[in-house]
Amino acid sequence: MSAILEAQGLSKSFGAVTAAAAINLEVVRDSVIGLIGSNGAGKTTFINMVTGYMKPGAGTIRFDGHDITPLSPRRITQLGISRSFQVPQLFNSLAVRDNLLAAVGIVAAAAKRWAHDAITRASTPGVTDEILECFGLTAYRDKPAGVLPEGVRKLLDIAMALVVKPRILLLDEPTSGVSADEKFGIMDMVMNAVKSDRVTVLFVEHDMDIINRYARRVLAFYDGRIIADGEPAAVLRDSEVLRYIIGEELHVAR
Repeated sequence: MSAILEAQGLSKSFGAVTAAAAINLEVVRDSVIGLIGSNGAGKTTFINMVTGYMKPGAGTIRFDGHDITPLSPRRITQLGISRSFQVPQLFNSLAVRDNLLAAVGIVAAAAKRWAHDAITRASTPGVTDEILECFGLTAYRDKPAGVLPEGVRKLLDIAMALVVKPRILLLDEPTSGVSADEKFGIMDMVMNAVKSDRVTVLFVEHDMDIINRYARRVLAFYDGRIIADGEPAAVLRDSEVLRYIIGEELHVAR
């Protein structure tokens, strides 16, 4: 199966701190990939580089065979890569449905057929209402985003990333800040929403239960490097992953 996303020699440093060290990576279409690692390991830096919020010091990023390394976040979104944030990025004074419509506006200037079709679909009231229903947001439809509970804010942030039907969705800690009772429900909604459109998903996660349940491939980051790459069961047993990320004692306790 051909790669939809490729990173070649991707590097990034902040002074003496290396956030990405010559990362080489291929992501095939229709993948669901979990990114694990301790804080500062380079997971969010990788997502920021793929989505244009941060430029690598060296290396290239290719999407569907095209170099997107120098492009802006808006242009990358227009091409079909969407993301959510660890801290939801919402228009707090706007109603929930208006937040979704604002997200559609991000791709409004794109000339690609994908963007035109996405805008047409998402601007249709029925389609927007489908997204609201899919994420359990219908009851909040006319409420300002600023008054929503944290779990609902997370869902809205993800819904905004999905409303334009992206080809790749990147999620930065989608279950952080929500209760243990909510985390599986949030991920179930996301996976159900992307399934029919075969969206490729990469998500950063610290909760190994979430990784085990939803990821089909796991990338383990440590000190700006990918130290393990494979199926969840194999990666979570890897000696370096146990040492640097999960911890031997925690693994034994589980």
